[in-house]
Amino acid sequence: MVDVTKFSMGVTAASITSMGLIAGLQQGDSSKTGVVTGLLVVAVADNVSDSLGIHIYKESEGVSRQETMLTTLGNFAARLVLALTFVAIVLLLSSRTAFIVASVWGLSLLAILSYLIAKKRKASTLEEVALHLVIALVVIAGCRLLGNFIVRLMSHSVL
Repeated sequence: MVDVTKFSMGVTAASITSMGLIAGLQQGDSSKTGVVTGLLVVAVADNVSDSLGIHIYKESEGVSRQETMLTTLGNFAARLVLALTFVAIVLLLSSRTAFIVASVWGLSLLAILSYLIAKKRKASTLEEVALHLVIALVVIAGCRLLGNFIVRLMSHSVL
């Protein structure tokens, strides 16, 4: 069985954040450049922030320094590499196709990770996968709605 503890947060964060960004930013007049910039800024800034948060959390639990560093670096690397796959999807495909492919890619990653975790915990794999996918779908839908709302709001603005 694969030990997912070292990268589970990174996979989850990269997948959901990237899908949400792509869903929301493509609702407006964001170009590929705008979407890619958003993905890369989050891949660096939010990734460092989350990695430091994981690091401090592990230290507060009293986990060994080596274990803390492995978890911190594993999550950072997983998130960075996965964010770059979403960047490639946006760069290589049309806006609508990129949204679909990125959603399928991100949801697939989340489903696989959820399945592995459920197996490890001896929990219902179907329930765990379904719950995590529903949460991700709510984020995607919410980001699309937010993107639409902002576009409408800005189109009526005097700014």
